[in-house]
Order: sequence, then structure tokens, then C-alpha cells
Amino acid sequence: MNSRYRAIIFAFLGLVAVWLVAYAGFKISRNSKMTSEKVRLYMEKVDFGSLRGEARARALRELADKMNRLPMEERRQARRDGLVSEWFNQMTEEEKGEFIELTMPTGFKQMITAFEQLPEEQRRKTIDDAMKRLRRAREEEGRTIFEGRRGTNAPALSEELQEKVAEIGLKTFYKESSAQAKAELAPLMEEIQRSMESGRAFRNR
Repeated sequence: MNSRYRAIIFAFLGLVAVWLVAYAGFKISRNSKMTSEKVRLYMEKVDFGSLRGEARARALRELADKMNRLPMEERRQARRDGLVSEWFNQMTEEEKGEFIELTMPTGFKQMITAFEQLPEEQRRKTIDDAMKRLRRAREEEGRTIFEGRRGTNAPALSEELQEKVAEIGLKTFYKESSAQAKAELAPLMEEIQRSMESGRAFRNR
């Protein structure tokens, strides 16, 4: 009986140990998961405007790393909310360009290449559909979809610029845009990428 009780006790202790390890793993995973709130707290803690030299560059890279660690949907939401606009507006043109490159979504360049291969009419439809989804999201949330300086009622892209993107292609347009314009276009670009990945842009081709 003693050996039987010992086996039961050891089994119970083993289950407790497994539970404790699993709980610790859960807590570590939860604490290590990046969230928009953690990004916001980091930005509030660091006075980016007063930084110079390597300290400023390191802070910029740290912010980019935190943005890249956000879950995809939360990252899109953060862009629409203009989460990093306070820092972005303090960056030089060179810093803005670096930040955009560092936070460029995986597969972004491949998306641009695929978009270029679509017929012009299909490119127009893809842009138009992406614009509609962004406007709908903005109306539902009652927030701006920009990181830039435009008002909440402004469209993400004027009709003239939409035509230009459809005509000359996203790659050329993006290459010729300023860093500020690229930041303001980011939600639209990501929505187009989302459309390309889901296959919506290739339907009825």
C-alpha cells in the first residue's frame, strides 16, 4: 500500500509540475507578446525629439522592431490609428525613409511586382475596392486612417492620384513618392496587399 500511495503522490506531483511549467510558459508568452499599448508606452517613455546620434537611431530601430512584432491585424489597426505619428512627424526625411523600409511588411515588394502585372483596368478596380474598404473601416471606427497630417474626412488618395497609380503602376508611383507620402499611403498599400494575398485582385481578370 505504501508503494501504491507513493506512486499516486509522485504522479500527482508530476501533474502539478507539468501544470506549473505550462502556466509559466503561458505567462512568459503573454508578457512577450507585443501589443499596441506596449508600443504606445515605449513612445511615451522615450523623448525621441531630444535624442541625437546613435541614441536616436537606436530608438528608431527599437520602435520599428516593436511595430514589426505586432500581430498583422493589430499592426494594420495601428497604422490606421496613426499610432506612431507623433514620432514620425519629428523624423527627418532620411529617418522617415529608413523607418518605412524597416517596417515594410513581408512580401511587400513581391506584391508591388504582382500588382504591376495586372491589366490597367484591373489595377483601377483593385485600388477602388481597397479605398472602399478603408473608407468603410474609417466610418465604422470614427477615426482617421492616416499617419500623416490630413483630417479625418480626407480620402486616402485623390481621384487624380488613383488614376496615376493605375496608369503608371504602383512601383513607379511608390518610388517617386516622398517619405511622408509613403507613410500616408501605407494603409492603402497594405489593403492592396491584403487583396492580392486573398486573391480578390485576380478575380474576373
